[in-house]
Amino acid sequence: MNNHKDWSRSKTRKERRRSKKSVLIVILTALFIVAGGVTLFFKYIPSHKASPPKEIKSELNESDPNKVENNNQKLEQKPETVTETTIKISAAGDFTLGTDETFNYSDSFVKVAEANGLPYFVKGLNNIFLEDNFTTVNLETTLTNATKKAAKKFRFKGDPSYAQILTLGGIEAVNLANNHIFDYLEKGYQDTITALKNRNIGYFGYDHQYLTTVKGVKIGALGYEGWNDTQEIRKQVEQDLKSLREQGAQIILVHYHWGNEREYVPEPSQKTLARFTIDSGADLVLGHHPHVVQGIEEYKGKFIVYSLGNFMFGGNRNPSDKDTFVFQQNFYLKNGVLTDKKEIAVIPFSISSVSTKNNYQPTMLKGAEQERVKKKIIEASNKINGSDWLVYETMDQVVNSGN
Repeated sequence: MNNHKDWSRSKTRKERRRSKKSVLIVILTALFIVAGGVTLFFKYIPSHKASPPKEIKSELNESDPNKVENNNQKLEQKPETVTETTIKISAAGDFTLGTDETFNYSDSFVKVAEANGLPYFVKGLNNIFLEDNFTTVNLETTLTNATKKAAKKFRFKGDPSYAQILTLGGIEAVNLANNHIFDYLEKGYQDTITALKNRNIGYFGYDHQYLTTVKGVKIGALGYEGWNDTQEIRKQVEQDLKSLREQGAQIILVHYHWGNEREYVPEPSQKTLARFTIDSGADLVLGHHPHVVQGIEEYKGKFIVYSLGNFMFGGNRNPSDKDTFVFQQNFYLKNGVLTDKKEIAVIPFSISSVSTKNNYQPTMLKGAEQERVKKKIIEASNKINGSDWLVYETMDQVVNSGN
């Protein structure tokens, strides 16, 4: 019994010693944790005397208050860069650089070219097409040495070298969709394209689309014979406009060879087809074929020029109506997107520098003659849909710059 008691007492003392050690260990551990926490607290807690950020501290220490203001401006977010671009486009009517081979008179286009040289034909232009950004005209002739002809009354052709006249005048691209481009059949047509390529002149019409880049802006052009407003041509126009847009075109011009010769008022089909073309995405519609001028219409913020008339026209030695004009438009883009802002210029010309005949030298008109032709275009416009387009006119600036 006593042995059992002694063993029990011994066990109790060991347990007490063990318990004291455990308590001591717990206390020391707790003290260690607390001490570490306090150290970390004072190491990382922000001080109420913290210095300003390094990048602006030096500015705040300067005595000049303007430097503080400048620093605040630096901290503001920079505004987005806006890029604005202006594209000036010109258009003129029929260029028949040649003549019918049966016209053997001494003052035919071919004879004048031989006598005076090719620069002669552009002397009256006042550099109007050289000073814009892009010019298109209707090339109503073939440039070929072919001899097989189409069976028709008038068949026009000029020497392939006459393509240089376009270059000298400052014309970048031509419409081929007209009733004379196949006067010398398929060979004459292909020869014409080759002559244009040799002079770096663009071309469009029928199945040819034209796309170029000017001042970083993509400009497209299309051309058609628009004798009737049919579902077939509407479908083609719609598809071609869509195709050019998919290729990145930001401005698209559409040329139509249409209407009746020597008629000053467009046919109803011209008007419906032109408006459809604008509805389908064209930015400017340009017409030719009547050999006289027709009016201008503003439609949904775009312009339709129904007939530009003749311009450099070797197809008639002395037409009774020699009036014509150049249509110019300034297109404005912001960050590559076409805006509603626009300006136009309607610039009266004569197809000849003399009134007694056609000497094939288009000349900018001045004074009373300029006013007469301008009034004629306004009156023709009033027979279509008014002449509200005059509010966008800046003709005086253009004409004065050419004087």
